[in-house]
Amino acid sequence: MTSRTVTLLDVARAAGVSKSTVSDALQGSGRVAEATRERVRAVAEDLGYRPNSAARRLRRSSTGAIGLHLPQTATRLDYYMNLAFGAVARAQEEGLDVVLLAPAGVAGGASGRVASRVDGLLVIDPEVSDSAVPGLLDAGVPVVTGERYLGPAAAPSGAVICDNAASLTALLDHVTERGARHPAVLAPAGTSAWATALRATAASWGQEHGVAVALRTVPFAATPQEAEETTLALLRTDPAVDAVICAPDGAAPGVLRAAATAGRTVGTVSVRTAGGATTSGRTAGSTTSDRTAGSTTPGRTIGGATSGHTAGSTTPGRTGEAGTHPRTPLLVASCVDGTATRSAEPPVTAVDLRPAAYGRACAELLCDILAGRTAPDTVRRHAWALETRASTTPPC
Repeated sequence: MTSRTVTLLDVARAAGVSKSTVSDALQGSGRVAEATRERVRAVAEDLGYRPNSAARRLRRSSTGAIGLHLPQTATRLDYYMNLAFGAVARAQEEGLDVVLLAPAGVAGGASGRVASRVDGLLVIDPEVSDSAVPGLLDAGVPVVTGERYLGPAAAPSGAVICDNAASLTALLDHVTERGARHPAVLAPAGTSAWATALRATAASWGQEHGVAVALRTVPFAATPQEAEETTLALLRTDPAVDAVICAPDGAAPGVLRAAATAGRTVGTVSVRTAGGATTSGRTAGSTTSDRTAGSTTPGRTIGGATSGHTAGSTTPGRTGEAGTHPRTPLLVASCVDGTATRSAEPPVTAVDLRPAAYGRACAELLCDILAGRTAPDTVRRHAWALETRASTTPPC
């Protein structure tokens, strides 16, 4: 059936069901057995059936589009661009276009006009300080938020959330396991759920572990230069800091530049051995060995640091002059993975928030709510992954 357009009736005849059953099966509505629904979809795919989007919109009084509202800083951040592409890809699979909403276009009570142009809305990382968000949540169409909205407004129809407290906890645990004893966090300013969770977690983790976490607040979309300036000031006032976790997307290379300016190598920090001696781990790009009389042997890794010093040897981390020590190496990590962290030198350990998959998940929930496949008030969780790299681990 490639010489003409395949219709619902063609699919119905081939599948041995009624035309209404085919319609319900393909739209995810009605009371259709799952086995029948799968058979109809398989037949439709085999025949090359494509829904008539214009006719479907007329029947549903639908616009055939959903709106996407991003933070104002989104255009400068890889994370939000990847998220947007993921949302667009999933919406297109449902036959829906995505309208990117400019902040100025939804402020000042314009939510009614927005609602007339879309079937539903995606509101990503909504900030309490964003004056457009309450109107969008009350626009009269289904709304799915990427992360929760912490301000007073109508509840969204659904939300897709990450466990941001757990991701920062994983980073703090990781640098501690690698030998850090005085970590610092460059946390984002702002009133989004992500920023709020990171600031709160830095404080609560420190209290739980009896560690004073040096917390510095930087702009939500801090540039590498802003991260560099903040890190330099931090290292000058608190030279005991041996790990810096940078939250904003793309800002971690600024921390690396600050480390270089301060004379701090980036890699595994020193740990204290049972005998009380301090041994230094290998740093990214360097080679550390334990010297015995007349031989050189690789150092053993203990908790991410290298040890194995014997009497009469040169302790890794010491210079040739007795009693002289270089500055403590620095671990560097990021709360958001991306091109900047992967291509840095050394590559930076980071939390992969899987933004394209996150955008897909947000769009999928909205599509499911619009099609009646999922009840409103649904909350889905999105998984992240910790990618460990040379900025916190010694070379093999």
